Amino acid sequence: MIIREHSTKVMKYFLIMNPGSKGGKSKKSFNQIFNAFNKANIDYDYKYTNELEDAYTYSVEANKADYYAIVAVGGDGTINSVLNGFFDLKGKLISNSKMGVIYTGTSPDFCKSYNIPRKTDDAIKILIDNYSRQIYIGKLLCSNVNDKSLNDSDASEIKSPKLRYFGCCTNIGLGATLARKANSGIRKYLGDTLGTFFSLIGTLVVYKANDFIVKKDEKKHTISNLYNLSVGRTKFIASGIKIHNKISYFEKGFYCLTARQLNLFNLPILIKKVYSGKEFNNTEILSMDYCNKIEVFGNCKNPEVELDGDPIGYLPCKIETSIDKLDLIVKKDMFR
Repeated sequence: MIIREHSTKVMKYFLIMNPGSKGGKSKKSFNQIFNAFNKANIDYDYKYTNELEDAYTYSVEANKADYYAIVAVGGDGTINSVLNGFFDLKGKLISNSKMGVIYTGTSPDFCKSYNIPRKTDDAIKILIDNYSRQIYIGKLLCSNVNDKSLNDSDASEIKSPKLRYFGCCTNIGLGATLARKANSGIRKYLGDTLGTFFSLIGTLVVYKANDFIVKKDEKKHTISNLYNLSVGRTKFIASGIKIHNKISYFEKGFYCLTARQLNLFNLPILIKKVYSGKEFNNTEILSMDYCNKIEVFGNCKNPEVELDGDPIGYLPCKIETSIDKLDLIVKKDMFR
């Protein structure tokens, strides 16, 4: 049952709160959030999650209940689950609700991407100021199971489809393996950036690249010796990695960042490029181009796909932009 807090204001917010974010430290900020909302005379309901799937379920329920704004209180996993509750299977919004974020997690890529404050007080102020912008979101269709019969097949052949939306980036190849390793607990002890960096070193030592069949805007080709393909809409990929790109929040499309022929000798050059956030020239090791739609065919050697920092499914996959724009509550100077 939804827990209700009453006040005189008609506009009502719904808070989806993950007490397990940041190793359980998230819940320490909950009273601060409640007190701030009460002081501002904001009407709200809230519900706690036990697992990430709860955040998605509550978001769908809140959208159908037509709340004015639905707020994710947690880390990137919670944020992504709440975001997914806004869209139907076709990429259309299921309500006119706005989305807000109060960050209480470990990896703040979504907040950094959209310039949402990470400090609780500042994030609450943004929600109270209630300024929003409409942005496009990535839509990914992939396989729910690792089906080896789909090797070299496109997304139309998927027998167990899974649809997910993402605000930042999806990774195919080494990035998916890295996400699983980094999320296993090392970031809890070393922090987000350092934990991911050491996970990258460990993953690169054992990871074996291979050839991937890719179709970008109906042009099909093979990328040989591919380590990772990042398909994204924002500057931030994961844990301090930031990529200069020309994608607009208000237009459809993606950047496609290809990493090939990696080894421990050329890794320092790669790290300098992907952590600087500066523009770079394409090379055999690292290159970027742009497209509106992309498909990656089944690959039984490196089948896993991750988005917004979490492993989510398996190849083949198809990536497009949402039909509707998400109304996201942000700072007024977000895009300046």
